[in-house]
Amino acid sequence: MSPDKMVHMANQIATFFDSQPGEAAEKIADHIRDFWEPRMREQLLGYIREGGDGLKPAVQEAAKRL
Repeated sequence: MSPDKMVHMANQIATFFDSQPGEAAEKIADHIRDFWEPRMREQLLGYIREGGDGLKPAVQEAAKRL
């Protein structure tokens, strides 16, 4: 998937869970674990290792839990 699409999808998940009660980063990580295939998760982690430009802080925090 293109990096732009991946960033957009991850940020949409973060926007949703930011509006919910509780720890957003944990919920984002759970969602990504449950619904993203392993290649997508690895692409996200690789993107973050390269700087993670454009990702919301909650997504970057969630990635630490993957």
